[in-house]
Amino acid sequence: MKYDFDEVIDRRGTYSIKWDSGEQLIRKGLAVRVDDDTIPLFTADMDLACPQPVLEALRRVVDHRIFGYSDCTVVPEYYEAVISWFHRRYGWQIEKDEILYVNGTVEALQIAVEAFTQEGDGIIIQRPVYGPFSGTIDNTHRKLINNQLLEHEGYYTINYEDLEQKARDPQNKMMFLCSPHNPVGRVWTPEELRKIAGICRKNDVLLVVDEIHGDIIRKDVRFYPMAAVADTDPMIICTAVNKTFNLAGLQCSNIIIKDPELRETFRAHAGYRAPTPFAIAALIAAYQECDDWVGQMNDYIDGNIQWVLDFLKERMPKVKCARPEGTYILWMDFRGYGLPAEEIRDRIYNRANVILEAGSVFDPEYAEGYERVCLGTRRSLIQEAFERIARQF
Repeated sequence: MKYDFDEVIDRRGTYSIKWDSGEQLIRKGLAVRVDDDTIPLFTADMDLACPQPVLEALRRVVDHRIFGYSDCTVVPEYYEAVISWFHRRYGWQIEKDEILYVNGTVEALQIAVEAFTQEGDGIIIQRPVYGPFSGTIDNTHRKLINNQLLEHEGYYTINYEDLEQKARDPQNKMMFLCSPHNPVGRVWTPEELRKIAGICRKNDVLLVVDEIHGDIIRKDVRFYPMAAVADTDPMIICTAVNKTFNLAGLQCSNIIIKDPELRETFRAHAGYRAPTPFAIAALIAAYQECDDWVGQMNDYIDGNIQWVLDFLKERMPKVKCARPEGTYILWMDFRGYGLPAEEIRDRIYNRANVILEAGSVFDPEYAEGYERVCLGTRRSLIQEAFERIARQF
């Protein structure tokens, strides 16, 4: 069926972090002004209606009228759906026993850290990167080791020499890899993935890969799952329906661990976890019936991204922003205006009344003056937001 992603869907009053948490955002210093006219573009979820087969599956659960304890381990279709999705789209063969359910990827990161490292151990990340990577390391009293990405005209690459040096340190036990990368939008090539995996394996660094944006890719780009191209183990791969199908509120991530000993250790530290009947039904429908929705969604996101890039080139040429290879995220560099980060934020968040996410969240040392924007929403809202921002610069 044909989906209308230009549809206006009012999410206020639906318990939405993005649309209903204004007071909390102000208290946390993430916004300075929130009112009925605020445009929030900071959260990595979408304002696009979920696929019709998913909605129908959820209605069947509601119509049954009983929501008792549920467990995906008694539902063969759940595992068949996961296995089928990754095999037919990426050629990645997963076995049923390799799949472990958790609520979300950040939860999986914490389980992995606590299961396989000790307090004081080093964990390698690549800034600028998704803020909870750093938060998980800090909260578990591990040591953050930064393998800073290299940037040229908004395009980011990996500093392998630095990565090798840090991986050789016996105190550094684990690496978090974001693939595709949030916020810079890189989709790592097979050569890049193999090189990272090889460095980690050679130095006994456990690789934990966040691949939850892997289905949201530009038309001329291909995503490669780490485990499909790097013949190396052990590693922990985090997958989810959450980003692809806009189902984050259902909390459903699948962690793929091939190595049996590694898997059982992770399972023991995770304890018993099971999805709701809504999450089970939604995942099966999404992975079995919604390829067409993903294709249309990616086309629409491509259009959103291109519109913003064209707008910036014409109206705000001092903003440096590369076309992302994946995700619905833009990583925008406002430093060309020569303004302090506080002034940039005041113009966007207060005067334009648009909430983005400050670069310092992703890299407190080098990303002042950057802003992350999430474009998983209707184009008319994006157009209004950027018109407002442009008027302030």
